Amino acid sequence: MAAEWSVLVLTCQRGGYVSAFQRELEARRLRGGLGPRPPPLLLAVEDPWARLGSGGATLNALLVAAEHLSARAGCTVVTSDVLREAHILILHTGRDFSFDDCGRAFTCLPVEEPGAAAEALVCNLDSLLGTMTHRLCVGSPPGVWVCSTDMLLTVPSAPGIDWDGFQGVRVIAVPGSQAYARNHGVYLTDEQGLVHDIIYKGTEAQIQQCAGPDSTVPLLSLFFDIVLCMARGVTEQDFVKGGGDTSVRNARSVLWTALHTFPLSMACIPNASYDYMTTSASDHIRSLTLLPSSASHLCFCKTAHSHVDQPCLLEDGSSVTNCLLEGAVRLAAGSVIQHCHLQGPLEIGPGCLLSGLAVGSSPALQNFPLHDVVLQGHHVRLRDLPCRVFTLTGRLDDWQSPAEGATYLNMPWAEFFHRTGIREGDLWDAETPQRSRCLLSARLFPVLHAHEALGLEDVLWLLAPVAGKWLARWRAAWRMSWQELLPCLDKAAELGARQALFFLQGQCKVRRVLLERQDSSLLPLARSAVHEGYHEAVLGTLDEVASTAGDAGIAARALACIAEVLGCMARGEGGLRSGPAANRKWASAFGRLESGDIAGGVRELAAERQKWMSRPALLVRAARHYEGAEQILIRQAVMSSCQFVTVGQAELPPLGHWVQVVCPARLDLSGGWSDTPPITYEHGGAVVDVAVLVDGCWPIGARVRRISELELRLVSLGGTPRSEVVAELVCRELEHLQDYCQPHAPGALLKAAFICTQVVQFPSQKPLRAQLMESFGGGFEVHTWSKLPHGSGLGTSSILAGAVMASLYRAAGKAASTESLIHAVLHLEQRLTTGGGWQDQVGGLVPGIKIGRSKAQLPLRVEVEEIQVPDGFTQTLNNHLLLVYTGKTRLARNLLQDVVRNWYARLPSTVQNADALVSNAEECAQAFRQGNLPLIGKCLDCYWQQKKCMAPGCEPLAVGRMMDILRPYVYGQCLAGAGGGGFLYILTRAPRQKEALHQILAKTEGLGNFSIHSVEVDTGGFSVKVVGCDTEDGACPKEDVAV
Repeated sequence: MAAEWSVLVLTCQRGGYVSAFQRELEARRLRGGLGPRPPPLLLAVEDPWARLGSGGATLNALLVAAEHLSARAGCTVVTSDVLREAHILILHTGRDFSFDDCGRAFTCLPVEEPGAAAEALVCNLDSLLGTMTHRLCVGSPPGVWVCSTDMLLTVPSAPGIDWDGFQGVRVIAVPGSQAYARNHGVYLTDEQGLVHDIIYKGTEAQIQQCAGPDSTVPLLSLFFDIVLCMARGVTEQDFVKGGGDTSVRNARSVLWTALHTFPLSMACIPNASYDYMTTSASDHIRSLTLLPSSASHLCFCKTAHSHVDQPCLLEDGSSVTNCLLEGAVRLAAGSVIQHCHLQGPLEIGPGCLLSGLAVGSSPALQNFPLHDVVLQGHHVRLRDLPCRVFTLTGRLDDWQSPAEGATYLNMPWAEFFHRTGIREGDLWDAETPQRSRCLLSARLFPVLHAHEALGLEDVLWLLAPVAGKWLARWRAAWRMSWQELLPCLDKAAELGARQALFFLQGQCKVRRVLLERQDSSLLPLARSAVHEGYHEAVLGTLDEVASTAGDAGIAARALACIAEVLGCMARGEGGLRSGPAANRKWASAFGRLESGDIAGGVRELAAERQKWMSRPALLVRAARHYEGAEQILIRQAVMSSCQFVTVGQAELPPLGHWVQVVCPARLDLSGGWSDTPPITYEHGGAVVDVAVLVDGCWPIGARVRRISELELRLVSLGGTPRSEVVAELVCRELEHLQDYCQPHAPGALLKAAFICTQVVQFPSQKPLRAQLMESFGGGFEVHTWSKLPHGSGLGTSSILAGAVMASLYRAAGKAASTESLIHAVLHLEQRLTTGGGWQDQVGGLVPGIKIGRSKAQLPLRVEVEEIQVPDGFTQTLNNHLLLVYTGKTRLARNLLQDVVRNWYARLPSTVQNADALVSNAEECAQAFRQGNLPLIGKCLDCYWQQKKCMAPGCEPLAVGRMMDILRPYVYGQCLAGAGGGGFLYILTRAPRQKEALHQILAKTEGLGNFSIHSVEVDTGGFSVKVVGCDTEDGACPKEDVAV
């Protein structure tokens, strides 16, 4: 569950940066950072005057929210009626922060969110939004929530706040120590949980009154003035008098009248905490280097959104966020680097905070050892003049302590003056009182110089002063104090610089992930690049990787990533991603890829891409063509398996004599999808298959004979060799074969088989008739048949391809082993452009129960292990295994495109599922070795869940209903193949349940045209026989067969 906000308001100080903060809110909406249902209204609201407190900022924000809601409701004046059902969240950015130019709200945390839809830096604002939306405010009634952003808040996932019957105002407190409370506020409540008083910086006795049984006290975090008037123990006189001058007392009087009657209750959340972001550098560094408590929804990491060349040089207890660290950059424990681009060799000692340093700062840093310092680069705007200013302070320094007893760079001011030659008069005017002479007001930091460009050296020299030159240069520069710099900080420029660095390190991530073949998803980064306008930079990096990697597998994934970027740019418009990729304008680039010129092909693709960027429909079509280009490279990778196809010589059968091959179907029992390119050679695959007879017969077959006519006669029969002709095609010219790579073209599979077996050379200068006459003295006639319906899920097309190739090899006087046929079918399906893996032909061409495996490498080689089962277990399996035809059919092609797209995107769920598929296959194989039917059934059920994860939507409603009905009667069940329809195979608890289950399903309405079929394990394997000129039905295993 999540709170659904009507309005989200972010308040900010006066200073002209409300537009930058509004853009930040809108960016979070675009990338999904505001939840599945983002607020209709996002408002960055500037305080109406300087130094406005949180109470005044809240009232102003509420007024602005009411105005916008009134306008949306069609009102012509502001009305409070629009607030009655509204859920409003007001977040206060608060005062300036010494360690982040954009304030505490936009302080970046060392966090990565791998499950986020779009990759982005995680700020304290994002953490608070997540806590408020998904934890703290869940179930609360309409109203206004107000939250400070000056703390790191940790709340348990179930805070346990009871909202039943709630009315009035509620404050949320967290438990804290009494020692901490002495410098903060605490709530004093009565037995009913109503607030009696608020004690701010109270005495030990006052704080003790507020303690609970565990001695902790409920800490106040925000909103002292407004909340105090609702406390039961506070009188009007005490409240109004506490206001100071007349105007404040008048305002407090109005507040009392308006609010004091509201009941004020408190909810103190056990195990919650907040870490106030103080002006202490030690506290800030500690908060970024220590892991948050177990109650937090965040997980801190040493390196977040950063590219680090040598991560081994980062000590445990250090933190790097949004950085690009090139070369040897050593970082000690207890140090933090944020928003920096640095080049080594560098050594950063303990206790340091570095922020906002560009790559040009690196040479200066090499000359100064750093430890216990805060070094920051700032974007400053002096009226219309933008410039960079660097500040340097010590970790132990206090900004506001008078210089007499304070430190600078962790040493007494007197020692600093002595070491550097700097005098008090250089830093403070003569009329500045001693009590006001502090680090905050010291004009230490050079901003402009009349003759020279300033750089990091102009503050670093303060660490190790060199006599003469640097002191004179420092004195000649126009310098400002931190107090004077604060109003000049350019928050918009700082946010822009962070974003630019984020995508620069993101481009490094793209190279690293692709070249090192990492299983990290680049899709969230692609989405962010599109949202933030950095898509061209990312596209350029992907082009570079694809063209220079020198590896077809890496290049294919890079092209797939380009397709994702283009799809993101279409923003859900422009049509379906899956579709044709045959526009002639892309043909030249495709041709280069087909010829092996990857670099040239990528360059031509990029040039053509520029013409297709103007509107969503063109972007989607460009994405389709990039996926088409990716498929070319996948084909080339898979066709490396051709080296495992060995073809020998055999006796050429007489003219007119048929070579007939009949094959079993296959059931994939676990591991399917892991055999699919590119998963199979990038991840590695394992699939358990069983070859089966359906209703006692081999359901798939092919026969080939040589004929005297110089032509290729391609015939498709019905379900058996003696069935009527369904389709016939005659090819007399080579051009009749040119559509072999279009799966839906008539006879495409048979044409591809002639080409892949090299019975016909294509392309060739030699005409088809001449080839046939010269090599074989005639043409060929091919018949194919299958008793299985289209889209059965039993591997029909791949097994049929194996049958055709086996018979074609033999009819042409050649011989190929089963291993060669398995790899030859892989080759054929790539040439046919249907893709597909190797499990179908393994299942149908290798007898019995087996597990096929492929390693995560090229060339792709499939190795098959026949699983040895206990004596008698095969018959037991036959008695418990049934096929149920669901009456639904579905082609796997669109499913395949989606799976390959998700794999190339390395969606975490897809990568984890690929791991699970392989491990489940090994468990299933072991269950067969043990002869354990219940365990096999468990593997089947697990496999079906994995299929649904890999290809969502593969379970039609009717099939799901059928499986629910069958569940009490089976150990396990699964749709065969890719799913979506076809056959359901079930492992029954009791033997021989065909009739009983038929009766059960027949009584259920809405299941459609189902049927139940017996299956038995085929232990003999596919058969090849040469018969005479007359054909006979060879689909039944009871006949005598020559193998």
